[in-house]
Amino acid sequence: MFSGPLLSLVRKDLLIEWRQKHTLFGVLLYVGATVFVVYMMSGQPESKIWNALFWLTQLFVAVNSVAKSFLQEHSNRFRYYFTLVKPTSFLLAKMIYSTVLLLAMSLVSLLLFNVMLGSPLVQTGLFVAITAIGSISLSVVFTFLSAIAARAGQNAALMAVLGFPIVTPVLMILSNLALKAITPVYQPGWWNLALVLLLLDVLVVVLGIILFPFLWQE
Repeated sequence: MFSGPLLSLVRKDLLIEWRQKHTLFGVLLYVGATVFVVYMMSGQPESKIWNALFWLTQLFVAVNSVAKSFLQEHSNRFRYYFTLVKPTSFLLAKMIYSTVLLLAMSLVSLLLFNVMLGSPLVQTGLFVAITAIGSISLSVVFTFLSAIAARAGQNAALMAVLGFPIVTPVLMILSNLALKAITPVYQPGWWNLALVLLLLDVLVVVLGIILFPFLWQE
């Protein structure tokens, strides 16, 4: 599963993203504009508001950068991929590519938040680690939903409908986990939340591996 075809697919998506620099720069512009608008509306808010605004920004960045991973693929291209690779390899490659892209956008967003909205972080390293975990979680969820929407007639509205009940608890867990890096107060149950988020990510990946081959054959 983690053989040559998987790495080749990830490399292919990264090369396409690099060649289409206008798309990448468009996402970067969106990130910068979003953080600037947040700054103009709230200035330098208190730590909990800062945390909530950061994760809401990550949600919108994920929708604009990751959710297009399957929707931008033409149906004829799916037939071509069908003859070359296994569906699980294709799905996992998209998830890895989306994670790399969203992680880069999240780090840029975090940098802009610190510059414009101030930095309430007590443990910067921990917050960066949680941001990386959040990028993985949001990438996995939105890539799976993008696959379903793409195979259902390129229906982006379907992705929004299915994504809301899944993404909401993910954002709440990430926000609560990040509070440990902002406030030095002891938080009981922190590791339980981290375990729940990990299990949720594993569940989405397993569901994708089980269900995507059936969508692939449609």
